[in-house]
Amino acid sequence: MSESTTLVIIPTFNEAENISSITSRLRVSVPEADVLIVDDSSPDGTGDIADSIAEQDPHVHVLHRTEKTGLGTAYVAGFQWGLDDGYEVLVQMDADGSHQPEELPGLLEALSCADMVKGSRYIPGGQMKDWPWLRQLVSRAGGLWIRLLLGIECRDITGGFNAFHAQTLRTILPHLSSQGYNIQTDLTWNVISAGMTVRETPITFINRQHGKSKMNLKIGIESLIKTTRWGLKHRFRGQHSGVSSSQSL
Repeated sequence: MSESTTLVIIPTFNEAENISSITSRLRVSVPEADVLIVDDSSPDGTGDIADSIAEQDPHVHVLHRTEKTGLGTAYVAGFQWGLDDGYEVLVQMDADGSHQPEELPGLLEALSCADMVKGSRYIPGGQMKDWPWLRQLVSRAGGLWIRLLLGIECRDITGGFNAFHAQTLRTILPHLSSQGYNIQTDLTWNVISAGMTVRETPITFINRQHGKSKMNLKIGIESLIKTTRWGLKHRFRGQHSGVSSSQSL
């Protein structure tokens, strides 16, 4: 079992240009935390770079997966690895630099009074940089649609810079059904549905500077279809989760 109580999980696929920088910044920002890089057999050598980092830093670990089966399954594998090793707090963040490691201490501080904390682009103090206006419009519209369907107040339900208590994840992991990018909504929705507290804290989201985004129109449509099904099922059953406990700091 690790001496650290916090594990930051970073899934990677072809992030050779970013993984060294993001890991280095993370180790400086939260030196007491461990890092788990979950690599899906990246053909660009990301896994080899991650292994080299881990060889030089005992706080960094690497989980190699034999094939690319989706962001959701990568996070679930990382969560399970961390829970099995006894970590008390688990964090998820992107490898491409969109999530700023320097903002992680704020998320961890907010977790003292919540079951889950989301770094939010869409509450006062949050912002996006270098994102095309059309992509911002699609992101905001998609988030609004999901919020209306599910009847919750979380402003950035699709955001992927999140922190959890271990017990929160133990409660919701059996109920997750998303293999891809919809994992972010799936996680937040299940925390709220379980009657637990979600808190939002503002972050600055920066468009990646290196490498190619994995997000595309097909992924977005699939996510909306799945979320729409959840919303219709939720409304048909008349379940009550209309008021989220989300807060901005």
